[in-house]
This record gives sequence, structure tokens and C-alpha cells, in this order.
Amino acid sequence: MVIYGVALLAGCMLAGLIIGDVLGQLLGIDANLGGVGIAMLLLIFVTGYLKDRGKLPETTESGINFWNAMYIPIVVAMAASQNVAAAFSGGLVSIMAGVLSVVLGLALVPVLTGKKVDDVDSLESPSAPHSGL
Repeated sequence: MVIYGVALLAGCMLAGLIIGDVLGQLLGIDANLGGVGIAMLLLIFVTGYLKDRGKLPETTESGINFWNAMYIPIVVAMAASQNVAAAFSGGLVSIMAGVLSVVLGLALVPVLTGKKVDDVDSLESPSAPHSGL
């Protein structure tokens, strides 16, 4: 049923928020540390686990996909806007840390996906004429 997908998403969200709150308290910060991200990772791992074992019916998956399209992007956008506001109030070091993490993340995409620079050249068709420029 679709409701099982929504229940699975809600359970992951609650677990992620609780874990994020506990992490914040352990580090002495009065804030949720990564609760939404933890919830999304839990959802990915749990649905992958259930799919591998054939225990995730199509209707349950459609319930998860519905909320993926509606809810999760909104929550991530809200969390990102809070992080940006905190970065600007935190000063230059926090802004530089954010910019550096984005640049490094983008630079690591080919490494993490296993793409090589030579793979880009192999995408060109051998029969396609070259302009000679």
C-alpha cells in the first residue's frame, strides 16, 4: 500500500531527527546536527535493503516516490537556507569552508563515479568528421 511508503519515510525522518538531536547534544551544540541528511540516508539504505530482498511492493515504492517529489526537496531547501544564514553570520571562515566543500565535492564527482578523462574522448563517434580546427 502507498501508506506503507509514507510510514517508512516518516519513520526514517523521525529516526534521523532524533539521531541529529543526540549528535548535537553530544557535541554540546543546541541544534539538530544533520537530521534531515541522516533521514535521507536511512531511507536510501532501508529501501535498498528491502528492494534487494524483494520485500518492497510497487505501491509502497510509489508512496516513497510521492514524498520524494513533494517533501524532501522542500525540507532540504529550508535546511540549506538556514545553513547559509548561519554561514553569513559566522564570518568569512564559515563561508570559505562552504565554498571549499562545494568545489571539492564537484571535483570529486569523476573520482567517485569512476569516470576517467579518456572516457570523455571515447564518447565521440569515430565516424563523425572533425572540423580540423
